[in-house]
Amino acid sequence: MNQRAADTPEQVLKFAPKEKTQNRAVELDDAGQSIVAQIRTAADLAKGDCDRAMGLAHKLSRELRAAEDRTQRMIREVEHWQDRATRAEQWLQTIQQEIEEKLLARRSLPDAEEVAIRKF
Repeated sequence: MNQRAADTPEQVLKFAPKEKTQNRAVELDDAGQSIVAQIRTAADLAKGDCDRAMGLAHKLSRELRAAEDRTQRMIREVEHWQDRATRAEQWLQTIQQEIEEKLLARRSLPDAEEVAIRKF
């Protein structure tokens, strides 16, 4: 008799499950198949999550590219209007100089010269 049997009362031993090696093998196979099935399910879920994340990343990438394109268009438009404003300021300065030289200079002429200019 083994040590376990000696330490355990006889009544308990009667109710102890009898070990069957064939049942154990089936249980192990079932457990293994169940674990493999759960791993496959987890892999499918992870693949689905990955696919959704990649789809979202591509969508956001396209949106970012479109926003960058709009920004570049706006920058070009701002540069265009800045150039026009600069040219307009230059023309205004030229016009102001012409007014000062041609029109305001005449006011400062002595009366005799002014009369002579009016006669022409």
